[in-house]
Amino acid sequence: MTKRSWLTSSPVAAVLLPVVGLVAVFGIWWGAILVFKIEPFLLPTPWAVVLKFFEQPGELLQETGTSLLETVEGFLLAIAVGVPIALVIVRSAILERLVYPLLLMVNSIPKVAIAPLLVVWWGFGQWPKVLMVLLMCFFPIVISTAQGMKSTPAELVELMRSLKATRAQEFFKLRLRFAMPQIFTGFKVAISLAVIGSVIAEFVGATKGLGYVIQQSGASADTTLAFAAITLLSIMSIVLFYALVLLEHLLLPWAQEKR
Repeated sequence: MTKRSWLTSSPVAAVLLPVVGLVAVFGIWWGAILVFKIEPFLLPTPWAVVLKFFEQPGELLQETGTSLLETVEGFLLAIAVGVPIALVIVRSAILERLVYPLLLMVNSIPKVAIAPLLVVWWGFGQWPKVLMVLLMCFFPIVISTAQGMKSTPAELVELMRSLKATRAQEFFKLRLRFAMPQIFTGFKVAISLAVIGSVIAEFVGATKGLGYVIQQSGASADTTLAFAAITLLSIMSIVLFYALVLLEHLLLPWAQEKR
């Protein structure tokens, strides 16, 4: 095995390389503070952020749990709504031409502008955050699912039909199988947007969550607490993304082998 192939395929390297990258980022962060003599109230050191977390771990973990729940609920709701709509679009050229412009229009609206309206319509509870996550995730899930369903080779479709396969067999054994890698690509794009959506909603109207912590710490000029919350959001986003990667490896081993 060559050095390059070891770096790309070894499980040890798969864990070690991200850790090296993370250490490098923290080193650059710390080095910039030392070189440019940045004041702690403007940019705290990584160690100060770690200490801030251990000062109030229970509260920060509770706020992380709130943001995580909103993110996961909105993401799953986006899948439940977006995938069926994509399947309907694929089945009808008329619906595709009718719905696609509407999807583009909705996607082009700045989500920050919608967040206050969600608070007016749904109050300060959990639903505005879940709906904001839904809006952030909906477009990439619909587009990736629709494009994935269209990617089935025409000759394989003709082969299935020549073998007298039913519509259900054609869908589940052929079209869905070919579409799944692209569908998971949309899921992985959407899960990162889901975290952003929950934070946007918490900025506008919330009494808990990491977005609320960042907003309050900014108002009180506690940048260390803000960076602690931002770090937890980053960790949450990474964990959710790689959870989907792991799920893709478990459900689609044939797609990984093909790659």
